[in-house]
Amino acid sequence: MTELPAYWKNHIAGDWVDGGAGRIDVLDPASGEKIAEHALADAADVDRAVQAARAVHLSGALSHMRPIERGRMVQAMGRYLLEHKDEIALTLVLEQGKPLWEAVVEVEGAALYFEYYGNQASTIEGRSIPLGAGYYDFTDYEPMGVSAQIIPWNYPVEMTARSLSAALATGNACVIKSPELTPLTNAWFAHAATAAGFPAGTVNVICGYGHEAGAALAGHPDVNQIVFTGSVPTGVAIAKAAAQNVVPCVLELGGKSAAIVHDDADLEAFENDIRWGIYFNAGQVCSAMSRVIVHESRAEELIARAETIATGLSVGPGVERTEFGPNMGAMVSEAQRNRAVAMVARAEEQGARLVTGGRAPNHPGAFLQPTVVADVTPDMDIARNEVFGPVLSVLTFKDEAEAIAIANSTDYGLVGGVFTRDLDRATRAARQIRAGQVFVNEWYAGGVETPFGGVGKSGYGREKGREALWNYVQTKNIAIRLR
Repeated sequence: MTELPAYWKNHIAGDWVDGGAGRIDVLDPASGEKIAEHALADAADVDRAVQAARAVHLSGALSHMRPIERGRMVQAMGRYLLEHKDEIALTLVLEQGKPLWEAVVEVEGAALYFEYYGNQASTIEGRSIPLGAGYYDFTDYEPMGVSAQIIPWNYPVEMTARSLSAALATGNACVIKSPELTPLTNAWFAHAATAAGFPAGTVNVICGYGHEAGAALAGHPDVNQIVFTGSVPTGVAIAKAAAQNVVPCVLELGGKSAAIVHDDADLEAFENDIRWGIYFNAGQVCSAMSRVIVHESRAEELIARAETIATGLSVGPGVERTEFGPNMGAMVSEAQRNRAVAMVARAEEQGARLVTGGRAPNHPGAFLQPTVVADVTPDMDIARNEVFGPVLSVLTFKDEAEAIAIANSTDYGLVGGVFTRDLDRATRAARQIRAGQVFVNEWYAGGVETPFGGVGKSGYGREKGREALWNYVQTKNIAIRLR
């Protein structure tokens, strides 16, 4: 195994510091072995980090800077990530379990956010409002102040970059709470901010348990805005804590996203959507294509193709899967894997048919065989609840109205998709699917430029695209009486 530093510290006010709550073990999910220890923050550490960020904000060091200069610093952080891509990617594999080539893709994607939002920094402009000859009125956009960002474990590099880049581009100082399962790679953002020339205290990175450090951060009276990606119960708790201080949140809380596959769909092309839609990152993706709702006339053909994709994947340690291809790594932990296994077993009890997978291989590590479950009905647990693993559920429909009804039958509403050669049918579905983003004929179409977020229990607010920038600023109106 590649050697990592044995102990990783928190980063507060420009210094690397221990944690008041001790240390936490970081495990390699491919082997279950301990790879490092990380400092564990307590409420006092959280307060120090918030106060460091607040001091930077109040100093005006960021907000007084010409935006184009700040944007160049944000872009420099992205370049720093690329310069250290190999080291970051290997650390990510060891703490999270994904194949090495997937980790490289994640680091490159993270750098792209800094490039994109760095370019956007100087485009945040107010407007003048005509009030007649006696007045001059205009609007100004000001940074929120201290942005608290609570990061998920499935994409710790890319998800941090997504919110941090937009926050810095708009002149905010940040406190990042890294996930306790995958905390190591977040240290690179502190290094990148320092290398780019941001003042000490602009980017603070702490690791802590959600019920301790996370709760202290969400309820801190000097936090001005919160970004959270994770489970619905945790999101609700964060929103409640933030509401006590009337602090706005951006919540991305997962999904049970469905692809509607019509009888005229190109199923050969759809195989690629199965590969990426549910088996990328071992299915641990909030916008994963976890449900396929296929016309009954094409169901068995689609199931056979899905089985071929699933059984054709090589599953094993991410460090051994260096090249792009049909392979998959471990899930993030044995607990997460066991939960997925239990959900598949429950589906079988409720009458679903296990086509392939659904079991843990007989060797160490948090691995799960790529899984296809057929004969799923909308009332089954597996059709309604997020598995967050490499498990594809296949349902069938008779007509267009039934397909839309099934797609909209869960509490979630993150993304959806429709696959058909009929543009009118695709457009109707895109308008009727209850989701924040709808893909037509390609799952994961879009990019950093396209807004992303959910409806219902998938949360609120938008990340990515220019829309994300408005999360980090507040509008001030200035009205001048002319004499």
